[in-house]
Amino acid sequence: MYLLLLAATFVLAGAYPLEDLKECQPHSRPWHVRLHGGGVSCSGALIDEWWIVTSFQCAPTSYQTVVSLGEHDSSVEEGTEQHILVSDVIQHSPYRSPLHSLTMVRLSAPARLNQYVKPIPLPTRCPKTGEICSISGWGSTEPNQYYPSWHLKCLTVPVVDDMVCLNTFPPYLFWGVMVCAGQANTDNCLTGSSNVMVCAGELQGLTWFNHGCEDPAHPTVYTKMCEYTHWINEMMAIYSPETTTAFPWTT
Repeated sequence: MYLLLLAATFVLAGAYPLEDLKECQPHSRPWHVRLHGGGVSCSGALIDEWWIVTSFQCAPTSYQTVVSLGEHDSSVEEGTEQHILVSDVIQHSPYRSPLHSLTMVRLSAPARLNQYVKPIPLPTRCPKTGEICSISGWGSTEPNQYYPSWHLKCLTVPVVDDMVCLNTFPPYLFWGVMVCAGQANTDNCLTGSSNVMVCAGELQGLTWFNHGCEDPAHPTVYTKMCEYTHWINEMMAIYSPETTTAFPWTT
């Protein structure tokens, strides 16, 4: 009876159920996109009205995978979304030597840019050790819980020195194209594929090896986006769309 009364008190006080402090402020990450269908479910970042970037592991299927933009609650239509089919998929190669984890995705029609859908600038510099960055994704922030979240989640993590990664993970990994962030006593757990790391308003990482949920003392490894700016711009020029006319399969 005491527990029932206590629960009722929380409800009346507006404090029950507890607020999820790791949920992003709605539509505060207008570059964050969700890829779904065609055998994938992952995140990506809008870098241009035609282009998004995601991880190597998140390899969408042309004209089967949908990119949802302007979304915060994936369980309902909020009236802010744009759903556009994937057109071209360009995976960085070679994948194994040295290691790379990056996929570029061209949309079948350009995104309509507005307050809910905006590209994130590519990096003009590399992230600095100790710099505080924002991570966003559609996963769980609880260890050992791997179900997706309906709402976009956000973490704040520090960039850690490369030597921390070298001393934590197997030495065969090639760190020239990776950056690590998150450590003990920080919110370092966010499941999901290709979560987006933004530092000082620039895209600096996409989740590669997600270790923070397995051991909070371990940093999570991200693709070091500052090393790929030239390649990304080159691919965007080569695969430039021939037309800007919207196609009928967009909504």
